[in-house]
Amino acid sequence: MVEKLVIIAVIILGVIAIAQLMRVYEISSKLRKNNEAEISTRDNRLNANMMLLFMFGLFGGFIWLMLTYGWTGRGEAASIHGAEIDWLLNLNFIIIISVFFITNTLLFFFAFKYVKKPGVKAFFYPHNNKLEMLWTITPAVVLAVIIILGLKTWNEATADAKAESIRVELFSKQFDWTARYSGVDNTLGKFDYKLTTDNNELAILTTNTIDTAIQNMESGISGIKALESKLNDTHLMLAPADRNAMVKDLNRKNKLVRLLYQMKGRHDSKLDAQAWDDFIQKDTLYLCKGKEYEFNFRSKDVIHSAYFPHFRAQMNTVPGMTTRFKFVPSLSTAEMREKKNDTQFNYALLCNKICGGAHYKMKMMVVVLEEPDYKKWEDSKLTQTFRDKYFASTAVVEEEM
Repeated sequence: MVEKLVIIAVIILGVIAIAQLMRVYEISSKLRKNNEAEISTRDNRLNANMMLLFMFGLFGGFIWLMLTYGWTGRGEAASIHGAEIDWLLNLNFIIIISVFFITNTLLFFFAFKYVKKPGVKAFFYPHNNKLEMLWTITPAVVLAVIIILGLKTWNEATADAKAESIRVELFSKQFDWTARYSGVDNTLGKFDYKLTTDNNELAILTTNTIDTAIQNMESGISGIKALESKLNDTHLMLAPADRNAMVKDLNRKNKLVRLLYQMKGRHDSKLDAQAWDDFIQKDTLYLCKGKEYEFNFRSKDVIHSAYFPHFRAQMNTVPGMTTRFKFVPSLSTAEMREKKNDTQFNYALLCNKICGGAHYKMKMMVVVLEEPDYKKWEDSKLTQTFRDKYFASTAVVEEEM
């Protein structure tokens, strides 16, 4: 506490001292009867030398920071397309840093070289067509190259994945991630938000989940029958606002249950198999080194952003639509730990959008395994499929029925 007070006192005294020095300078200028607009040759040369000194200090500090903290501080990319993105980003940095050194060298050196000198009149140089063309066309060409390369890299990352690519869905909500793997058939089951229930958080579409959603809507604790019973109960005194809210909720649920019955009438039970072998993973996302993954993203509530910093991948997750990208992990967790000399290192999936008060908690550990280890983990999930975990006690409607 004492140290902080001393520091504050020193800062305040420093400001006062500077203010007093400026005041002394003003008074001395008045005594010398100097015009404020007239700058002496001595002061001009001092400012010119200070410009040059500042340039060397600026460049020296910049180079020192780069040598101390690295080229960009990103570390090595852990995916194949991440290496391509790093190459493109490095190209951008090379261009930007080159322009930084060139423009600032000209700025400060010209201020030094062309300082006002007694008897030398400034040359009036208002316009030059060739220079205008040069500093218009050159940035345009450079930007065109960067944009074209960026679009090419983006299109490769978001293009259709190969048929053998592993399909994984990442479901976002405030404030966590849930992964759904496509199972043995490598096909993700369909979904519909109207099927969201306590035992079907991801709203996966099957014959059983439709029936469950209808049952909950009609006969659940806060379902249609319960609402009608409360509204028709003559002994239950409801405030007008509460009654209106219940009527509105009842109308909404009646509309929703009609949509569910329509869905049931259109649904093909043969598609159930695509969903039954899917398995859901919380807390940790397991990936296989060298395998291509296609990630499909959904959001339950607000816009989130799936951010894999080590794999150089990011995609917004938007309510009401599915977004996607693909990448191939190129370094296992064990290899990256060895490279970083950090036995505690883990990859991570983060949310890169400020999505609410607990945004900081929205992360998921990512573990990249070698193929044999990944195969063992995958085999262990065969008895934890969507069917096994969520409808083990339910009479599943199967094709042979």
